[in-house]
Amino acid sequence: MKKLPLVITLLAALLTGTLPSVARTFNDKIQNRPYADLRPWHLGFSIGAYVSDLRFTHNGFITDNGEEWRIDQPGYQPGFCVNGLFDWRLNNYFSLRISPGMYFGSRDISMRELNTGATERQNVKSTFVVLPVDLKFAAQRYRNARPYIVGGIMPAFDVTKKRSDIFQLKSADAYITVGFGCDFYLPYFKLNPEIKFCFGLADMLVHDRPDLVDDPAKYKFTQSVSKATSKMIVLTFYFE
Repeated sequence: MKKLPLVITLLAALLTGTLPSVARTFNDKIQNRPYADLRPWHLGFSIGAYVSDLRFTHNGFITDNGEEWRIDQPGYQPGFCVNGLFDWRLNNYFSLRISPGMYFGSRDISMRELNTGATERQNVKSTFVVLPVDLKFAAQRYRNARPYIVGGIMPAFDVTKKRSDIFQLKSADAYITVGFGCDFYLPYFKLNPEIKFCFGLADMLVHDRPDLVDDPAKYKFTQSVSKATSKMIVLTFYFE
């Protein structure tokens, strides 16, 4: 019975030859913010979470006592990130995004001796100031959604105060980034969930450790690694 008015309307439209226009009326969805993408530039902000990984390349170093150590990051601890956003429209499909922000997180590093199974651990906390610069390519808008892909570079600088730990990581790094997301047009703003993959370019390990020269029990870990590179996976929600 609840569908009876709709059935009557469709039958009347069929009889009068106006069925196509009625069908469009039922199928069309109200388009929110139809001119949002025509603005030359706009501002926004984002919040998100990320996980980071350190990949160690070992050099086969063996101590005078016959110890051979392997270093790894066995797990992932989620961090938190917040960014501003400046988006500059280049044409109907491309835009340039600059999103300065801060990343807060930590990483657990595990050290294991191959012969005895002895282990050591260190927690590395970090607070990164980042300046991502991305080129965004968006597909044609369909109703209130528009998928896109992004790629760019992200300089990062760790402002955490350095300590004399087993490992020391450099303050500066640069990431190549690639990701994808979707613009959802809401009545008052755009919501853009995005996943981005970040690949560090620099060797992050500090090899020159004069503070540990007289402490071979700690210096052996740094000596066992030829380089350490960083990776991130970032889930971000942009509000524009």
